Amino acid sequence: MNREYQIDGSDGVRLWAGEWGNPEGPSILFIHGFMQCHLSWQAQLESDLAKDFRLIAIDARGHGQSDKPDDMAAYQDGKHWAGDIAAVIRQLDLHQPVLVGWSYGGLIMLDYCQRYGCDDIAGINFVAAAVRRVSDRNSPPPTIPKARADLLSDHLLTRISGTRAFLRACTAKPVAQETFETWLAFNMLVPRHVRQAMFDRELDFDPVLETLSVPALVTYCLADALVLPHMGEHAMAHIPDAEASVYQDIGHAPFFEDSARFNAELAEFVRHTRRPA
Repeated sequence: MNREYQIDGSDGVRLWAGEWGNPEGPSILFIHGFMQCHLSWQAQLESDLAKDFRLIAIDARGHGQSDKPDDMAAYQDGKHWAGDIAAVIRQLDLHQPVLVGWSYGGLIMLDYCQRYGCDDIAGINFVAAAVRRVSDRNSPPPTIPKARADLLSDHLLTRISGTRAFLRACTAKPVAQETFETWLAFNMLVPRHVRQAMFDRELDFDPVLETLSVPALVTYCLADALVLPHMGEHAMAHIPDAEASVYQDIGHAPFFEDSARFNAELAEFVRHTRRPA
């Protein structure tokens, strides 16, 4: 890692951010998913991407080393998620970064685009990403409903059990024990009230998807048990001129499960979207 930063986010929340790679290269801003942190992106931050690109990864509010306000509204009002991303772009002087959002990170990117537009970014990579959260009888049911309920339990041991089940569902094949333990450790840094507040949000971003004015790459996986393939198909149906990258036998974490392919596609996408300074 080149540097660590403390970012003044929306409503006074302090956000942790780290920088890797080539400070003169095009910027990529990595936004992790629900209960995760910047460590989710190690296979990108410590890869050959660092030779050519300025890599920024954050811990979102309520996660990792960032502040975790007690007020549920800090996680339920999209202006805060949007303001955090705007603050990172502004305070780190990121010129036309490409946003890369995994899972819940897709919603955070759309919070940003809804309120700030696309003028300050060069492109968006939706990675096994949620793009809407609405009550819809036509949507497939959760594949791990008990684990999802356990994630929000008042009882610590039950939350740990639910988090284990959630993490096992993140990949199509089991991961190494040391990796799993690291993931479990940083997932458990996210308090129950943060989890609950994020789950309670109802979001329909279709109008935002339909008006995106920058290139979009929609990466989704046919073996994903958490954000099901229909979400990627929904994104493709609503984003003008989006490009799809479909992984056949990969679960919810393509950047980890097939990092070589993911990194190559991301590098190509960033080069394609780069705008002159």
